[in-house]
Order: sequence, then structure tokens, then C-alpha cells
Amino acid sequence: MSKELRFNEVKEKHFPTLEQYVPIVARVHGKHHPEFHEVHKLFDTIKAKVKEAGTVKPELEAEFAKLREITGNYKVPDDVCESYEAVYNMLAELDNAYHA
Repeated sequence: MSKELRFNEVKEKHFPTLEQYVPIVARVHGKHHPEFHEVHKLFDTIKAKVKEAGTVKPELEAEFAKLREITGNYKVPDDVCESYEAVYNMLAELDNAYHA
């Protein structure tokens, strides 16, 4: 399976849920986890680049590197809900698929 195909499969699987969860998690947890606002901005950038790229694999190296930095490699804080955890897990899977 090609890298591009793998990334596209994971993207198709997770983007609809991420588009729902990311803004809600930012609203609910942003006060106590201000780093999530940056996660939200980066996800919006990733979404825009994916849309702009169409069928071509977008250049997302910088965005994933920043996400790994901000999230401590997608380490879920102890005081958050399942949706927050799900967002980090889906972003980590996208990151892994992108670099697979």
C-alpha cells in the first residue's frame, strides 16, 4: 500500500469526526489546556492544505512536527474527556500514516 493511499484512507476515516470534535474540545478544555487552541489552529491548517492539494499528498511535515511538539507526542492529559483523548489518538494515527 502506498504512503499516499494509507494517508488518504486514515484521513477519510478520521476527518469527519475530527471536524466535529476539535472545535468542541477547544471550547470545553481550552481554558485549562490552552495548548489545545494551537492544536485547533494546526488542524484547521492541515484541513485547508488537504483540501487545496486535492488528489496530491499535501506538505504537512511542519504541521505534524508542531503537533508532536505541542502535545508531547500526543500524550493525553489526565484530566480530560474521552473526546479529547480521541482527538489526540486520531491525530497521532494521521501523523503515523503521513510518515508511513
